[in-house]
Amino acid sequence: MENRKTRKNRGITPVAMVIYDSLSGHTLSMARAIARGLRQEGIKVEVIKTTDVKLDDMVKADAIVLGSPDYFCSMSYKMKALVDESVVLFPGKLKDKVGAVFASGGGIGGGIETTALSMALALLMHQMVIVGHQSGSTGAICPGKPDDACLESCREFGQRIAKITLSLVKPKENIKNAAKSGQRVSAG
Repeated sequence: MENRKTRKNRGITPVAMVIYDSLSGHTLSMARAIARGLRQEGIKVEVIKTTDVKLDDMVKADAIVLGSPDYFCSMSYKMKALVDESVVLFPGKLKDKVGAVFASGGGIGGGIETTALSMALALLMHQMVIVGHQSGSTGAICPGKPDDACLESCREFGQRIAKITLSLVKPKENIKNAAKSGQRVSAG
């Protein structure tokens, strides 16, 4: 993966990583729908299993989206292992990147929201900018097998994440380019 600063200076599309753990395939379905929404807004996306993630790639990404099944009101042990591994990136290597979360579970009342919250707290600890779901919840959540409505909600969530990522990445790029060319730069 190309260096984040190099991409921005060259005007290359921002990159998002959608990192998931999935046993039944439900969380993977959600990951793909979120990735579709990100791509529709012009973000380059890598959908990757927790066990295949390289921490250096997380540092190079502009947005990181974590997804896990609900395991007794918390993220899966594979996602937790990745979160624990990411402590070497603290403090600052993920600061000001866009973060978002999604979770699947067996049914309503099974702790899906607390699973999403547990992942969001990890991203907040890394000083990331967290994007909540358009419904007002911590992230996208789907009880049971994701149906068409859930997958559409995930796609829309991906679009929301993309728009916020673009709003944070593009102004920085424009200011840097203007400063390099000697143009006057103003904040408003």
